[in-house]
Amino acid sequence: MRASELRQMDDAALKQQLQDAKQELFNLRFQLATGKSVNTARIRLLKKDIARILTILRERRGR
Repeated sequence: MRASELRQMDDAALKQQLQDAKQELFNLRFQLATGKSVNTARIRLLKKDIARILTILRERRGR
């Protein structure tokens, strides 16, 4: 998801998006550990999305 799209969301929606991304990342890591076929590129994208969301939340907290 683009940072500009995330900036348009309110804090509650961002926190929900963050929770969903963390849950999906957990599930993908679990599948990877159990030997199932996993799209590793998706893991990378999720980690970047989580970082973007956290950055935006911290920016708002600083204001």
